[in-house]
Amino acid sequence: MSYLRDPAAIYAESFATIEREADLSSLPPELRSAAIRMIHACGMIDLVTDIVGDPAVVEATIAALWEGKPVFCDCEMVHAGIIADAMPQNNELVVTLNDRAIRDIAKSLATTRSAAAVELWRDRLAGAVVVIGNAPTALFHLLEIIASGAPKPAAIIAAPVGFVGAAESKALLAGAGIPYLSVRGRRGGSAITSAAFNAIAKQSAAR
Repeated sequence: MSYLRDPAAIYAESFATIEREADLSSLPPELRSAAIRMIHACGMIDLVTDIVGDPAVVEATIAALWEGKPVFCDCEMVHAGIIADAMPQNNELVVTLNDRAIRDIAKSLATTRSAAAVELWRDRLAGAVVVIGNAPTALFHLLEIIASGAPKPAAIIAAPVGFVGAAESKALLAGAGIPYLSVRGRRGGSAITSAAFNAIAKQSAAR
C-alpha cells in the first residue's frame, strides 16, 4: 500500500492542510497556533468558528510556566495528553480526581467528583494554570470558588465537552476576567484541551 509514512512529513502536511482549509483570520494572531493544534486534535476544520479566548492567555500561561507554577488538570486524560517535556520548569501536573477524600467531599457538597476535586486546588491556585477538558461541573465549581474569594489562576484553558452544562460553563468562563482559551458550545474534550495547552507550552519552551 502507498501512504505517507514519515512522521515529520505527516505533521507538516496535516498543519498545511489546516492552514489551507481553516479560516483563521477571525482569531487574534496570538491564538492561531493553539487553534491549529486544537483542530488537528479533532480533525474538524469548522471548530475554528467556535474557538474563543483572550489573547493574553498565551503570555499569562507562559509566564506562569516559567515561574514554576503547577498545572491543574480535571482528569487523567487531560494529564496524559500534556507533553511534560514542553514545560520549561518541569512544572508539576496535578490531578486530584482520584484522591481518597474526593467521594466524601462530593457527598458533602452534593456534587460530582470532578467538581469536588477542584476543592483540593484552592491553596495552590494563585498564579497557576488550569486545564479542564472533560467535566463542565469542574469548570462551574472553579468559577464558583473564585467568585467566593479563592485565589485566581493565571490562565484557564477549558473546553469541557457534553450536552449538559458544557456550553453554559464555558459562557461563564468568558466573563470571569481571567485570561482563557475555550471552545463555544457542546464540543470540546480532553484531546482538544491538552492540544491547546501543548501549543502554548511549546512556545514557552522555545524562549
